[in-house]
Amino acid sequence: MLAPSVEQATGAAHDFAVAARDRYPSYVEYLAEKTGVRVPLNRRGILQVALTEKGIKGLKKTAPASAQWMDADELRRLEPSLAHALGAMFNIGDGAVDNIILLDALKKLTARNQRITRIDSAITKIGATAKSCEVILQDKSHRTAERVVLAAGAWVGKIAGARFARVVKPARGQLVSYSSTPLRHVAYGPRGYVVPRTDSLIGGSTMEDVGFDADTSAAGIKKVRAAAEEICPVLESSHDVRAWAGLRPVTPDMLPLLGADPEYPSLLYACGHSRNGVLMAPLTGDIIADLVIGSPLSHDLAQFRPDRF
Repeated sequence: MLAPSVEQATGAAHDFAVAARDRYPSYVEYLAEKTGVRVPLNRRGILQVALTEKGIKGLKKTAPASAQWMDADELRRLEPSLAHALGAMFNIGDGAVDNIILLDALKKLTARNQRITRIDSAITKIGATAKSCEVILQDKSHRTAERVVLAAGAWVGKIAGARFARVVKPARGQLVSYSSTPLRHVAYGPRGYVVPRTDSLIGGSTMEDVGFDADTSAAGIKKVRAAAEEICPVLESSHDVRAWAGLRPVTPDMLPLLGADPEYPSLLYACGHSRNGVLMAPLTGDIIADLVIGSPLSHDLAQFRPDRF
């Protein structure tokens, strides 16, 4: 999802998230030009569905100024499958991107670039100085560079020498996929969300502290299905439902570690994006590129300082 209006941060962090969302159209267009892969991008807006009078009050109290309230009739005309709802908060400009196709496009882009070499080996240790950084791989081989970017997802805290990354912990998220697509808009409910794709609909998600266990559980999937089908009851009749789980890289304040180690500027952190890794990905890439080549930064990174914990 691309949902900075729903999963709101504060201050400059919120501005960064909105800018990251708005970076997507030019980002996917660039990928299409370079790879021929057109990544599906949904900018129709996100609906926060109210199912009770209490839900209406809560949404109106917390909605950003950019959101618009839709009554039940307006919502039914926009999304007939949400006709049971009492209304919804409409977050214009938010939406979703197909992260599977996005990753395929990025793989193609990097594979075609002769300046990029991919090494399929885990990193076990990093040794940083002010001017360079050494990386030790699982096969005991070494690599040295003027700059090293830490972007190892939920596993980044396991890399020795990445001292500030130790705060990043895995949080399991279980999801389901329905074969039908009864909605055009991403929709949030009281306990979860649903995300339409071209030929399916995804329901999510749990947030579990279970270490590096990425297996699904019967209880977790039952919870996710209940949340999705509460939002869109027509899904209750679905029989072809797939389930899986992934690990989010979560920090204590749910904001990423983004920027250089203040003592060893050869080491750059770009990790711990928590629930907003896909949202922030293209703008994070822009910022890291600017840090590598020493260009002026276009955004305030104070809330993302790697040494803030």
